[in-house]
Amino acid sequence: MTDNYPLSGIRVVDLTSAMAGPFASMILADLGADVIKVESPSGDHARDWGPPFYSDKYSAYFASVNRGKRSIVVDLRSDKGKEVIYRLVSRSHVLIESFRPGVASKLRIDYETLSKINPKIIYCSISGFGQYGPYKDLPGYDLIALAMSGLMDLTGEPDRPPVKFGVPIADIITGMYAVIAILSILHKGVGVHIDLSLLDSSISILTHQAGYYFTLGIDPQRMGSAHPNIVPYQAFKAKDGYFIIAVGNDNIWKDFCTCIGIPELINDPKFSTNYERVKHREELIKMLEGVFMKEGVDYWVKKLRDAGVPAAPVNKVSQALKDPHSVAREMVREMRHKSLGVIKTISSPIKFLGREFDIGKYEPPPQLGEHTAVILKELGYTSEEIEKLLKDNVVIQHSIH
Repeated sequence: MTDNYPLSGIRVVDLTSAMAGPFASMILADLGADVIKVESPSGDHARDWGPPFYSDKYSAYFASVNRGKRSIVVDLRSDKGKEVIYRLVSRSHVLIESFRPGVASKLRIDYETLSKINPKIIYCSISGFGQYGPYKDLPGYDLIALAMSGLMDLTGEPDRPPVKFGVPIADIITGMYAVIAILSILHKGVGVHIDLSLLDSSISILTHQAGYYFTLGIDPQRMGSAHPNIVPYQAFKAKDGYFIIAVGNDNIWKDFCTCIGIPELINDPKFSTNYERVKHREELIKMLEGVFMKEGVDYWVKKLRDAGVPAAPVNKVSQALKDPHSVAREMVREMRHKSLGVIKTISSPIKFLGREFDIGKYEPPPQLGEHTAVILKELGYTSEEIEKLLKDNVVIQHSIH
């Protein structure tokens, strides 16, 4: 690895599993940090979340958020295992953990303990409900946070049950907040305990929907793809699929009406302003639905874009990844694994323009315990000491075939 990454020289101890913590540490790895993923002998439980699998203990789910890291297997219940962690922390800048509150203390790897070993350690705790509060001891998952935050009640069609997002958005947002918090402290050179919860993070992105409640005192409702404050701003059905339009202001409205052949609506008092369009939403949407069913998605998207009206197809995942723009932006990369062959990954979206910083090592996610012996050697353990730790099952080095 070159030294041309923003976080070159930064070491991160990753004691997390599933999605939120691994997503955070993957971003740090993309930025050049040396992320050491500490796993139990059974490994991050996301390794078993499948199908699909690349191999045993190597699910596609796990691979999606663990690129660019190294794996060491340590039995944290043993004193010798704790000593490995203590030595690792003494040589690191950041630690991220996702244990349920209280577990780290029982294992003697909590902030109070580790900050005595390394006073400058940035210790980031990620949990379902945070380190304090009446729910802190409850188990937390993405779906739980979505349900309790109000996000799930806002998602779906108005006449259908609430639904979850297509990706674990509570985990992902929490992971992003973790990176923001870590980077905000890293340049200060001080130690701190960061407390992040899936529920807090989910509530934080209610944004304008919370504003709706604060202003009117009533709960916003599910509206499918529609927007509560802008019309038309939603998905429409064409002959052969779905596409979206986003008429974000009254100038776009004029271009939109001319483009689709209804110029008479430009100055219609019921539709001439967004305020009026919101009031007469049902009548307008019904009218537009009839227009859009006359042609296919490609026809409408091209016609609207040519007129300067924001429009886009509702892509399947495969279409999004193969789109010419995604290809031009290199949003899919290939990683070559020594035994599993080519593994594809989504690229980091971060682009540095004007400065030649590297981003994304794009090394395959580690197999369980792949780097145990190497990491121990870096920590100053002798070959004899490593052999003894392996023999006693304090650490495990999995052979790579």
